[in-house]
Amino acid sequence: MEVLRQLRGFYRERLHFLYLSIICLAAATGVGLITPNLLRKLIDEVIVPMKFDQVPTLALTVLGVVFVKACLQFGHGFFGGRLGNFLAYRLRNACYEKLQYLSFHYYDTAKTGDLMSRLTGDLEAIRLFIGFGFAQLLNVFFMVLFGSIVMFSLNWQLTLITLITMPLLAAVAFRFESRIHPAFQEMRLALGALTTVVQENVTGVRTVKSFAREPYEVKKFSGRNDRYKDNQLEAAGLWSRYFPIMEFLACACIAILLGVGGTLVIKESMSLGELVAFFSLIWYIIGPVWGLGFHINNYTQSKASGERVLEVLNHPIDVRDKPETVELPTEGVKGHIVFDHVTFAYGNKLPAVTDLNFEAKPGSVIGFLGGTGSGKSTVIQLLMRAYDVNEGVIRLDGADIRDLGVRELRGQIAAVFQETFLFSSSIRNNISYGLKDVSMEEIIRAAKLAKAHDFIMEMPEGYDTIVGERGLGLSGGQKQRVAIARALLTNPRILVLDDATSAVDMETEHEIQSGFQEVMRDRTTLIIAHRISSLRHADLILVMDEGRVVQRGTHDELISVPGPYRDVYRIQYADYLKRQAGGEN
Repeated sequence: MEVLRQLRGFYRERLHFLYLSIICLAAATGVGLITPNLLRKLIDEVIVPMKFDQVPTLALTVLGVVFVKACLQFGHGFFGGRLGNFLAYRLRNACYEKLQYLSFHYYDTAKTGDLMSRLTGDLEAIRLFIGFGFAQLLNVFFMVLFGSIVMFSLNWQLTLITLITMPLLAAVAFRFESRIHPAFQEMRLALGALTTVVQENVTGVRTVKSFAREPYEVKKFSGRNDRYKDNQLEAAGLWSRYFPIMEFLACACIAILLGVGGTLVIKESMSLGELVAFFSLIWYIIGPVWGLGFHINNYTQSKASGERVLEVLNHPIDVRDKPETVELPTEGVKGHIVFDHVTFAYGNKLPAVTDLNFEAKPGSVIGFLGGTGSGKSTVIQLLMRAYDVNEGVIRLDGADIRDLGVRELRGQIAAVFQETFLFSSSIRNNISYGLKDVSMEEIIRAAKLAKAHDFIMEMPEGYDTIVGERGLGLSGGQKQRVAIARALLTNPRILVLDDATSAVDMETEHEIQSGFQEVMRDRTTLIIAHRISSLRHADLILVMDEGRVVQRGTHDELISVPGPYRDVYRIQYADYLKRQAGGEN
């Protein structure tokens, strides 16, 4: 019950619904005990002495009992449903909110399909148990208690003889619970893995088809599906082994009752009506104990689901605000950035950035050049506090960014990443994402600066055109230009361009760069690029290799000395240099 205790905060405000649900169910159980007594009276006081004039009264009494029991059952369902839905609503919001604030460290290993499984299937299992399963599990105790009391009042010797197999039945049921819980944990994990495969395949369907890898994907899905099937079969195997035993023990109780009770009736030590009432009452004990496995099954499923949901809710947030944050100047952020002996590593890996030092003065342009894995993008992630540095300090306008509020810091930065993400919405909404009260004129101006306005106007519905999931329906270059317009619209003090023009042609890149000259004015800009044409106007260029700065300077300074920068320049401008050399000859 530890999992339920940890989840209690999400339904504490509606705990009275739980109590009312339990009370209604317990009362319905108590009212149900009247029926066996009515049967006894019908046989012993009406049928045997043939006083049939009492039948209408008994029939009306039965109808009244059934009506009261139905009302109590309705109360149980109503209050239980309200409680379960309230819990699911609170949990769903809490999980989604937590996912928004979990650090990048978490998403480095998290799988989308598994998270979707937790927010759907796992939450549903918790809702059903808290709303109904817990009360029904507790009702097992009520039914056994009430039924035993009435049976003992009728014939305590027969009750003891009849229930002789009950302890063994209960022991088998609890043994079943201990075996089925790990099986359901594995089943949930397998379902999460299966969902992940489907999600990744649907998202990357174009890549799958372009490489003709459909058979491979089918095989991969079949493997995960086989694992889920095996888990289901393992759980079914446990049910098939334990439930026949529980059924045998339950039927043994009935056999003992009929044998011993029938003998007592023949010897006239017990009336026929009492035996019939006893037969009805025994199911008040056998039924709950027999069905204990079903309730335990629901409990174990909800327990396994609760553990998976709590993993998300209890996961620490690596990057969070300090109790007291430093506020940026009210007169405005200048955009003065300083990296002071910064070192950072992802987990236990080798440092991605080592002893990095540079200063970006307000309004300056800093360029980064280097091969894959050289640490360029890590610099941007550290500036935005996607991760906190291991050593050193990053300062914005003199303040350690770890002392600033995360939202306040990121609100000063607009980034355009190489991997562009667009939401399944209109182009207008994608450009104005996260902003309120933005005029259409401002959206168009940002789109024109990003050289996106012309192709947008060629769309069927212009800025109201709906793009597909992740921007499907637009080319890579078009998506990047929409993303650039989105960044420019925020009017940031710091602009980050992480290979932002990699998906556009040289001519479009030149046009966008021309637009950037106006945008960069009075803003601190960090540019990561593989093309030197994007960096040659930077105030400072840092050439990185394996997390270290191996060269720094302006474009003219770097091509004048041997080194990686000049090597890249000669490769990218080989044709131009050949033509220039041929002209000189």
